[in-house]
Amino acid sequence: MSANMTVLLILAGCAIVTWIPRVVPFLIVRNLQLPDAVMKWLSFIPICIFTALIIGGMIESRDGGLPVINWQVSAAFIPTLLIALWTKSLLLTVIFGVVVMALLRNFV
Repeated sequence: MSANMTVLLILAGCAIVTWIPRVVPFLIVRNLQLPDAVMKWLSFIPICIFTALIIGGMIESRDGGLPVINWQVSAAFIPTLLIALWTKSLLLTVIFGVVVMALLRNFV
């Protein structure tokens, strides 16, 4: 497939349209002093997103059936969660989780 100028312009436009709503709020809020209630509410967003990503990876949907739990991901989640709580380090948690998942996929 050859990429002509139209395709490249469409891709650049899509990138800009995707980038704007993610960056503009930070640029606007950067110079504002938000109330404490708003700051407290915003502090819950990272944990909510993280939880949604984890649960979304642990539960698999089936066509015409009930969702099922991916036991391999669940088995990797438990020790990874313990490392996260113990070290409080995102880097160590991610590395440990990747290693545990790799071991489970290769040996179980």
